Formats: sequence, C-alpha cells, structure tokens
Amino acid sequence: MSKILIVSDSHGMTKELEILRDRHMKDVDLMIHCGDSQLMPDDQAISGFVTVLGNCDFGGYPLEVIEVVTGRKIFVTHGHKYSVKSSLMNLKYKAQEVNADIVCFGHSHILGAEVIGGTLFLNPGSLRLPRERFEKTYVILDLADEKIKMTVFELNGRELVDLGYEFTLPKK
Repeated sequence: MSKILIVSDSHGMTKELEILRDRHMKDVDLMIHCGDSQLMPDDQAISGFVTVLGNCDFGGYPLEVIEVVTGRKIFVTHGHKYSVKSSLMNLKYKAQEVNADIVCFGHSHILGAEVIGGTLFLNPGSLRLPRERFEKTYVILDLADEKIKMTVFELNGRELVDLGYEFTLPKK
C-alpha cells in the first residue's frame, strides 16, 4: 500500500507547504503539487514535491509529469492547457493516450474526484483560494490493490469526513 499527498493552487504560500510536508512526510510515499505554487523550483517550501507548471508559474517546472506508484500510472498536470474549467474531455483523451490510472490536476480551485472510463480524475482544490466551498483543501490517496481511498483534509489538518471516497479501479 502507498500513500500520495496531492495539493494544488497554493499561489505563493510557503509556510503552509512546509507545514504540510512536515505533517505528512513520514507517512506518504509521494507528494504532488498540481501547479500554481508561484514559487521558484529551488524554493525550500516546494522541495520534496513533484511539481508541474501552472498558468501563474514561471520557469523550471515541467508542463506534465508521469509517476508510477504501486503499479499505478499517475498523470499530473495543472489543467489550463486542457481547458479543465469547461470540461474534462481533453484531459480524458490525454489520460487515454498515456494509459493513466489516475489524473491529478488543479486550475479550477474546485475540489472533486470522479472515475471516467476506468481512470480516476482528481482535483485537490486550492490551498489558498478555494472555489465552491470555504475549506482550503488537500487530498491523500491510499493505493491498495484495486481499492483507492481518498481522504480530504483542510489546510489545518482536520479531516473532512463527509468527503472521503473509496474507488475500485482494476489495474490496467
């Protein structure tokens, strides 16, 4: 079993990213930032995170990243190049192209997760400017065989128990 911490759209926050890293680094196997950190890649606050380039970022980050954890292919992008604010269709086509099991993205600042065509699409919301809810959120995924458990946390570390989900995704 592996655990993945996923954040997005922190827009210049440093202390908060350091707190998240310190809070979870011992119990997660991977930390992902889905872009719009607005930090330089060598900033200490973002160290330890696999990070992609958001529309508010500058230099040094890749536009997309693929990570493999526990046999699951995870595609990470910010989402602005795929028009995720209007539809997940373009991102779905990209997920099919790269044979992704899980797609992590941000950009809309809206917390959400859904399985489309056997792929989990996950937006952890925003640490700074959430939309459609008040809580500043991040997510931890537990990967175990065909079960994926998603736990949503507020920035202060409180679990949002009504938003936890468990997905069954056969490995591709």
